[in-house]
Amino acid sequence: MKAIFETGGKQYYVSVGDVIYVEKLDAEVGSEVTFDKVLFANGVAGNPYVDKMSVVCTVEKQGKNKKIKVFKYRPKKKYRKTQGHRQPYTKLVVKKIG
Repeated sequence: MKAIFETGGKQYYVSVGDVIYVEKLDAEVGSEVTFDKVLFANGVAGNPYVDKMSVVCTVEKQGKNKKIKVFKYRPKKKYRKTQGHRQPYTKLVVKKIG
């Protein structure tokens, strides 16, 4: 069974046993998270969501991605600015769709 669900402003196409990385969720490692905003499941498309359908995942890890450099520059103005950014994420394992 496959499903498309929505979280953090993004959509994820998953099946049971998949490992996905989503925007940071307020959940502890080892806890279960249920997503109710299912757009497509088992060949049925919602309008906009499928009724009585959910995706259950287990939180495996909380972490941060690799650092990216943000460099701002204005020509001929002696303006240069360098920043770093690490985006937080949550690693999930899909346990059940239904």
